[in-house]
Amino acid sequence: MPRFESFVLFAGMRTGSNFLEANLNCLPGVTSYGEAFNPGFIGKKDQTALLGVSLEARDADPDLLLQQMRYQTDGLFGFRFFHDHDPRVLQAVLAAPACAKIILTRNPVESYVSLKIARATGQWKLTDAKRLKTATVTFDAAEFEAHLTALQSFYLRLAQALQTTGQTAFYLDYEDLTDLAVLNGLAEFLGVTARLEAIDDTLKKQNPQDLDTKVANPDEMHEALARLDRFNLARTPNFEPRRTAGVPAVLAAAGAPLLFFPVRSGPEGTLRDWLSALGEGGLVDGFGHKTLRQWKRANPGHRSFTVVRHPLLRAYGVFRGLILPGKLAEQRRQLVRHYKAALPEPGSEFADLEAERAAFLVFLHFARLSAAGQTGARVDANLASQTALLQGFAGFHPIDLVIREDRLSAGLEYLAAEVGIAAPAVAVDSAYRDQLARIIDPLLEKAAANAYPRDYAGFGFGAFSP
Repeated sequence: MPRFESFVLFAGMRTGSNFLEANLNCLPGVTSYGEAFNPGFIGKKDQTALLGVSLEARDADPDLLLQQMRYQTDGLFGFRFFHDHDPRVLQAVLAAPACAKIILTRNPVESYVSLKIARATGQWKLTDAKRLKTATVTFDAAEFEAHLTALQSFYLRLAQALQTTGQTAFYLDYEDLTDLAVLNGLAEFLGVTARLEAIDDTLKKQNPQDLDTKVANPDEMHEALARLDRFNLARTPNFEPRRTAGVPAVLAAAGAPLLFFPVRSGPEGTLRDWLSALGEGGLVDGFGHKTLRQWKRANPGHRSFTVVRHPLLRAYGVFRGLILPGKLAEQRRQLVRHYKAALPEPGSEFADLEAERAAFLVFLHFARLSAAGQTGARVDANLASQTALLQGFAGFHPIDLVIREDRLSAGLEYLAAEVGIAAPAVAVDSAYRDQLARIIDPLLEKAAANAYPRDYAGFGFGAFSP
């Protein structure tokens, strides 16, 4: 039984996909139909029908063209697919193990400059070197970054889809296209018995000159490229487990179309009181996914919101309110047994501020490991980063408004005005803030930043201010 019944060549513009396709089509038993799902044409430029399927019919039902490829092709059939082609087709082929995946890449600077030259000259293919058209183009840093982002997003999506479905792909770089052994290795991967005896050179390489000679501003180009974080070194590593939306904890005001998604160990009590004060009827809670959607449909013009707290203050609230009294019993046991935290008996206080500071520092170290899933226990929502919790909310639906706790009053006034009601006063509990102010020092600040780097960077938090 053949390993594959079809293939898709994933690539970007000016990566050599025309050349690779021409060589694939030289293999008996292999047929590639070009850019079959390009939104502007079907197969190749200016073509409006393929295998009896019109452009309009393909757009209405892309599966129709896939079916005709299957029925009308002897042997293995495939096509080229770029990041801006029909996303319905991408979803279908990625989910099909019987469709072989070929992934072609090229240095993105080279592909960007080549694309600029092709647009300037109108020459997208070259079969006769005597007809070569050339142009010198201007490197645009912002335009290149958009080009790079689109390519990276596309290839990352491919990688994730292959990983999560247990598939693999045949990877080629632009430089591999002139290697006969590599192309025959691709034939082996596809499961066809035919082999190329020589590279098909019908298509000629365009603009083989040095990159600096192709652009009018090479110095500016090099400066722009030097500023790019090519290896994404500035990215904050994220090993935190994904979270669900936490729908059962959601609160709605009975007297206003407002929906509150609580971040655990944030100012939940304050917001519960504020929502209860909106009109009569108190709160609506105990939602499931179905009832929450029903509430949304029954309350047109509604707004959803959440409140984020400074990460150091939030961690201190967990420490004082949940760890010390033993409400997070397993985490407390781990802190004492495995991390040697000197905690007083539940209900008792620390001997002095220095003892409290030392124990809280141990807790922040534990919080960092816990949030990253390194303690061997489930990550409690109170220890998860606020970033992860908001990403969980977005799994149900994105939040309309994220309010910083230090701007709570102004944020709630704005929110109330959005739905046309008067905002009652909000009473902010400052107990933990005042207690934290007694022990705050640079070591605690640094430990909190290490524990919750995504919250600091993502929400713009600076040093804690008593």
